[in-house]
Amino acid sequence: MPVSFQRAFGIRIRELRLAAGMTQDDLADRCGIFRTYMSRLETGKANPTLSMIHALAGGLRVPVVALFGEPTDTARPGSTSTTTSRGRASR
Repeated sequence: MPVSFQRAFGIRIRELRLAAGMTQDDLADRCGIFRTYMSRLETGKANPTLSMIHALAGGLRVPVVALFGEPTDTARPGSTSTTTSRGRASR
């Protein structure tokens, strides 16, 4: 069964973030967004806007087209995290 665009996009963002050695907090801070939104993107529960796509590419330091590659990780995004997000508590 094929995954939805939002889910595939989230998996790809997670793969790129992990490959860069970044946490969700790190990437959210680089993109200027709340970590809770980053979590929703990675789990496929949020639909990214065009400006968010460009912010993610900038935060990951990859070209926009790199965000749309086929994900290789079929695990559920966020399944390894046991912490509860409280958004970006401090800056």
